[in-house]
Amino acid sequence: MAVPEGFINRMKSCGPPPWLATLIDALGGEPSVAVRLNGGKTGAGKSVAGGRRVGWNDAGFHLSERPAFTFDPALHQGLYYVQDASSMFVGHVVGELTRNAAGPLTVLDACAAPGGKTTAVIDALPEGCVVVANEFVAKRAAVLRENLAKWGYPYVVVTQGDTSRFSQMEGVFDIVVADVPCSGEGMMRKDEDAVGQWSDGLVEQCSRLQHEILGNLWGALRPGGYLVYSTCTFNTTEDESTLGWLAEEYGAEPVAIPVDEAWGIAPALTGTMPACRFIPGLIEGEGLFMAVVRKPDDGLMSAGAPVAARRKDKDRRKSNKGDRTASVPSEVAGWLRKEWPADIKVDGDRVVAVFRVGGAFVPALELGVIKGRDVVPSQELAMSRALNRSAFSEVEVDRATAIDYLRCEAIVLPAGSPRGIVLLTYGGNPLGFAKNLGSRANNLYPRAWRIISSRPPELPEALEIG
Repeated sequence: MAVPEGFINRMKSCGPPPWLATLIDALGGEPSVAVRLNGGKTGAGKSVAGGRRVGWNDAGFHLSERPAFTFDPALHQGLYYVQDASSMFVGHVVGELTRNAAGPLTVLDACAAPGGKTTAVIDALPEGCVVVANEFVAKRAAVLRENLAKWGYPYVVVTQGDTSRFSQMEGVFDIVVADVPCSGEGMMRKDEDAVGQWSDGLVEQCSRLQHEILGNLWGALRPGGYLVYSTCTFNTTEDESTLGWLAEEYGAEPVAIPVDEAWGIAPALTGTMPACRFIPGLIEGEGLFMAVVRKPDDGLMSAGAPVAARRKDKDRRKSNKGDRTASVPSEVAGWLRKEWPADIKVDGDRVVAVFRVGGAFVPALELGVIKGRDVVPSQELAMSRALNRSAFSEVEVDRATAIDYLRCEAIVLPAGSPRGIVLLTYGGNPLGFAKNLGSRANNLYPRAWRIISSRPPELPEALEIG
């Protein structure tokens, strides 16, 4: 791959950086492969056989080669996420920012699709926090919604639209994560389009868009709250210069995040604000820039105190209580674990659980769809950590059947399986619902989520998590 000459010249104008030759050489190599385990489903302390742990994320593992992830049911069950190791750093950042949090926080991931950073943020937050994940592009928002449903954390709200919608939400969020659209220099060895589309004009265009997005988000951040800014690019126009603009325009205060020298993360190239640069060749991962700034507070709290501590108790007690509709069978309420209290409501032909949390955003989970006198449980429920598994009969299936199920094909369950709605499991973990008729079973997996690749005669090896 030929790195654009204009890109090299732009980077040289910064100094040049001491790692430029290393970077150019690394961009001609193969992209890295890594996965991050879902501790909420696998349990803490698990590992991937043959994987090497990512330095800044205990749930992340480097892989020596890229498996056929599509044909691994565990991926579709939300047991892990395929994510570049560099991007996992957001989990370390959010974990440091919330280490002494006094209570549940409200967090916005403003440019969230496809969901890798959102899931890393979820795992780093204290339990009970509400996460809002927004995406501008409708198709990408659908992918985001699917990935977050599979991850299974109940207190998530997915929105779709321009970040300008948040400009009127004064002080709603304790943390805002903004992985903004950029010129994509960090993806050059992973995506040929990133090489072909690069130009000085694109860099300037992206810089203007980044300023617009940050301007939209700044008002929605609570005084004393944190903004985590990141790009997958190397140039200072979109990175350090944008941080400088935030400081000058809004009084953003720099926040240094602890970094182990052994990780090989490079510092900022220009200016005085702390930042983290992930340079292929210095680290095992793709290109990334990440920095944190703090919104000045009103003097009522110390610099390190969590903003949520100032919330009034009555805000925490808010809930969207509603009467359960008579047409909803009473057993539906038993589909949720008691640790996740919610009110059951009917929305058209859907039955939803509205979780009892306070704040401007209230998460809801689709429990099922009304068909006649029955409620057919949804895939969102099957994937959710709020699922009460004891409410359903379970049938464990083998890998071949699991793949057929995920392809929305007809399946036959083992002899003696219970009739009616059953929860299919694979590897002891929920896979989805089916209606067992005896000679065959109706596949209830959503077609929009189905595997469309042809199944090979022999299934490739899957990740071994243990």
